[in-house]
Amino acid sequence: MKKITLSAVAILSMAGTFSSILSADEGFTLFSNTKFNGEVRARYENVDVEDSGKKEANAYTVRATLGLETNLLGVNGLSMKVDGTTVQTIGATKYDNDPRTTVGDSRYEAVADPEQTRFTQAYLQYKLGNTALKAGRQIINLDNERFIGSVDWRQMMQSFDAVTLTNTSVTGLNLTGAYVYSYATAFNEPTWDSKSVILNGSYKISDMVKVTAYDYMISSEKTAYGSDTVGLALTGEVPLSIAKINYRAEYAKQGDATFKTVGSANVQNDAQYYNLDALSNISGILAGVGYEVLSGTTGSDGKTAFSTPLATLHKFNGWADKFLATPTGGLCDASATLGYTTPTLGKAMVVYHNYTTDVAMSGKSDLGREWDMLYTNTIPGVKGLNGLIKAAYYQGGDVAGNIKDVSKVWLQATYKF
Repeated sequence: MKKITLSAVAILSMAGTFSSILSADEGFTLFSNTKFNGEVRARYENVDVEDSGKKEANAYTVRATLGLETNLLGVNGLSMKVDGTTVQTIGATKYDNDPRTTVGDSRYEAVADPEQTRFTQAYLQYKLGNTALKAGRQIINLDNERFIGSVDWRQMMQSFDAVTLTNTSVTGLNLTGAYVYSYATAFNEPTWDSKSVILNGSYKISDMVKVTAYDYMISSEKTAYGSDTVGLALTGEVPLSIAKINYRAEYAKQGDATFKTVGSANVQNDAQYYNLDALSNISGILAGVGYEVLSGTTGSDGKTAFSTPLATLHKFNGWADKFLATPTGGLCDASATLGYTTPTLGKAMVVYHNYTTDVAMSGKSDLGREWDMLYTNTIPGVKGLNGLIKAAYYQGGDVAGNIKDVSKVWLQATYKF
């Protein structure tokens, strides 16, 4: 499925009109139980990089999504979901919307929110009992999105063209299998071919222990990349007398691609991933620590750096997005979190990261450190309206490519209906 350039909002409006007309025919119902959903998200993003030779970016963008979900043909369990999303700039916007090409304004720092309009979901679904089959463009978010995610932080989300099968027949057991044949990224670019098989299964033993096993056989035309990642994660909530502690312990092994990488020969992989983190909530006070390792290579040891090309990367390793691609020497991220959350006061957090390589690069291992800050809360008086203030301050280390300081600031308002 190549990039759709028709007006998604217009198509959805027509579908709503047809719904009321066609469902009125006696003895025949094309659409029934139609539901609409929508979102408007306005954002200001500022990016400043030390001594980069570029001007700081100031991006004022708006994302608008309109969607519908409806039952089809009167067939029990058969439905359709369509979402159209447009991203537009407003005000005194000055930024490079795609640093990989000559399309953006290279005088300014980059913000990955180019103007564009497309269908972000368009799939058919059939449910039979506890089994569901989806076919078409869809959002796929698995677990904490470390490996498979929609990149929803960017104004245009990542969508997958896939066939997905899920089953929840056994209490506590969730099984997901998908074949991804193409996907659309946050950038305004053609849809990329893929030959990826995604397998994920989780079993919740109790609130304290959930076991998740996965096998992500990924290939991507975009990066000429392929790998097979097999992993296991333990998650849960430990209740104590004065606190609740949420934890995650995870290990994954990345090996050679199961399928031929689209557009290239098979890539040989040998990498590992570890993650340990815990976050306590003591009457709304949040405190946590984490340690995540994406293994690296010397470049001559026959290994590769651990990679997660289909992940929601912004959620991990700092909001300054310095490590969207794993450094050659890998990445070790030690973090600490402090904050609070209450229904009335909202949520505030400060996160500190200290970055080092897994394997020294030219004898150096310091990848820098970062402070991240966030405050979010509902805005009173308007149902569905939420505000967010967020900042990231990265201080460079001594490894080439990670020396310059970076600061990013966001102001955002989101309205969902």
